[in-house]
Formats: sequence, structure tokens, C-alpha cells
Amino acid sequence: MAVRKLKPVTPGQRHKIIGTFEEITASVPEKSLVRGKRSTGGRNNSGKMTVRYRGGGHKRKLRLVDFKREKDGVPAVVKTIEYDPNRSARIALLYYADGEKRYIIAPIGLQVGDKLNSGAEAAPEVGNALPLANIPVGTVIHNIELRPGQGAKLVRSAGNFAQLTSREGDYCVVKLPSGEIRKILSACKATIGSVGNSDHALEQSGKAGRTRWLGRRPHNRGVVMNPHDHPMGGGEGRQSGGHPRSRTGLYAKGLKTRAPKKHSNKYIIERANKKK
Repeated sequence: MAVRKLKPVTPGQRHKIIGTFEEITASVPEKSLVRGKRSTGGRNNSGKMTVRYRGGGHKRKLRLVDFKREKDGVPAVVKTIEYDPNRSARIALLYYADGEKRYIIAPIGLQVGDKLNSGAEAAPEVGNALPLANIPVGTVIHNIELRPGQGAKLVRSAGNFAQLTSREGDYCVVKLPSGEIRKILSACKATIGSVGNSDHALEQSGKAGRTRWLGRRPHNRGVVMNPHDHPMGGGEGRQSGGHPRSRTGLYAKGLKTRAPKKHSNKYIIERANKKK
């Protein structure tokens, strides 16, 4: 994966940096694994706007991605690497030996024609899904479950990876991309390798229109509003706005919002790295 910077023939191309899509091998998704996707535009079931600054955007189709990888012992072959408009990572289409087709998140290094497996007997190679108990300590992993059989919940976006650092009884200690170190049950599955499309973080839209294509509308800051519209609004001339806070008055900087008695706190060994 690489990025390319365009010659600034137009103003919108001056700062535009996009991916090369060189790893994409198919332009049309597998029909049996595609569903329609309805856009809400930030409205709830009664039509009231509950989330601001959303709406419009290009129509998308939902690709059904297999995050559970429960077909243990059935070998699969990578048929295509495809673009998915619903996520930053690429997806890979697998053809299983029993005839079933499924999409998975494509890790770095996965090529068309590679053979993948899942289950306790699978080798710890890129793209294979194993229980954490069967993965060697120090291995780079992604698509990590939090409960056995639940499906992957952690480390799924482009370029991300976690590392299995040690084992403690029935749990494995995993260092997550945020820097958080936590215990996860050894029976939970994870996929070997790091998520592909790692250059996604280097991309720049170049113009406001590309952001609109993604379904994001213009966002206006609280400090430019009136006092009755936002706690940070009002004042003669340009004012700082006071302590940063949300429209409902909740502090935006420094206030801990995690529940102090949350059940999963006991599994967290070290919190995420704080910005200095």
C-alpha cells in the first residue's frame, strides 16, 4: 500500500493525498455477501435529528464481514482483495473448501492465493485465527475477541495491531494500540498480523467536498455560537469561550467519563498513554 500526491492542477488537488489502490484485485463485491444499507442522516426513528453534522454522502452497500472465524479446520483460499466503503481497512474474500464464501479484514502481507485456517490447530501465520492460548508470546495480532465466540471487537481499523505480551493463568496480557495493557481470556480468538492499508493515516481529503461524500456535514464551533446555543458562546469580539465543554455542559478536557465501578476495570493493568 502506498499513497500518491497529485499535481495541483486544481485547488482541490493541491493538498490531496490518496491511496494508490494497487492491492485491490476486484471492483465488484461478492453478490451473496452484500446487503443494502440505509442512511439515517443523524435522525432517530421518529425523524428527529439526534446527531448533528451528519447527512448526505455517497450511497453504500454493506459487506458482511466474518469477525467470528468459527469455521475451524476448514481451509480457505484468498480469492480477492477488495475495497470496503464502510471501514478504513481492506477486506479479503475467502473461498472455503466446503464451498462457502466469506469476507475477512485483510492483514498486511495477505496475497491472492494464500491459504488460511482457523482454530486451535492452525499455524500462527498471517491471516490465521487462533485462540490466544495457542499464539506464541510476542506475536503481533489484530481482530481480538473480548468474549469467546462473540466475534472480534478490538484492533480492526487500518494499520492497527496489538501484541500478546504474557500469560497469567486463564488470561493473556495484551498491549493494545492505545497503549492500554489489559487481560483477555485465553479462549478468545485473535488473528495473526496487523491490519492492512497502513498508509490510510497519511491520506488527506484535499477539499471539503470529499468530506461531504463521506456523509459529514459542516461542523460549527461552540465559541462562534450565541450563549443560548452553547455554553462556550457569546462575548464581545472574539472570546476564548471559557473551559472547553460540550453543548450540554459536560467538560471536554480532563473529566473522566468512564464509569468508576465498570466491571471490566479489573482486567485493565495499565491505562492508555496520556498525551503530554
